[in-house]
Amino acid sequence: MEDEVLRERVEGINWFHTIDLGDGVITPGQDNSFEKLETLQMPGDLTGKSVLDIGSWDGFFSFEAEKRGAEKILATDSYVWDGRSWGSKEGFLLAREVLGSSVEDKNMDVMDMSPDTLGVFDLVLFLGVLYHLKYPLKALENVASVTGDQLILETFVDLIHIKNPAAAFYQQAELEGDSSSWWAPNPPAVESMLKTAGFKQVKKIYSHPLWFRVGRAMKLRLSNSDSFFNALNQSRVVYHAWK
Repeated sequence: MEDEVLRERVEGINWFHTIDLGDGVITPGQDNSFEKLETLQMPGDLTGKSVLDIGSWDGFFSFEAEKRGAEKILATDSYVWDGRSWGSKEGFLLAREVLGSSVEDKNMDVMDMSPDTLGVFDLVLFLGVLYHLKYPLKALENVASVTGDQLILETFVDLIHIKNPAAAFYQQAELEGDSSSWWAPNPPAVESMLKTAGFKQVKKIYSHPLWFRVGRAMKLRLSNSDSFFNALNQSRVVYHAWK
């Protein structure tokens, strides 16, 4: 594909992920995908492994798993790929084409996942999805059922000042004006939910540092979109869980 044609196609898509397509073409994603990749601590060698990427969007992490040697990768999505958000499946399709990728795809909601509908995968990526779901515990049970070994979970959390398991419920786009956000558990709740869903070992790998949370809280306070205290007790976390 000629560079000019590729750049025109890239410009015509609303990208979430930042993907290096080669020859100096990098998609203008809202997400700093390369930085997020560092926080996930995905295994460096996935040779021979099967990987399921739930909520794949533009597919950055599916393609990264392929680079690391995964034998079978299945990217799934429904909300974005079905056109219910500002994004679409076009980014994934273009990136797969340009990268010459063998990543498979399936339009499927996490609430419909089971070993019968998908099979079981060595590694499951469940990134930025949990807090967008009305029934997060049921979703985690479904995710656990298709996880053969390890899950990497990345999610938004709230109420981090509370030591016991708790969750914030957003009824009317209280979370930064996003009407697709429903529940944000705190870290103890995330750990408890993962264990309830069937994961025997759970480890927190990453959370936003205090300086980051303070800066975010000040920014949101200045925009009058949230109180400083509420925003200070919100973060993003990464958990690794094993069956």
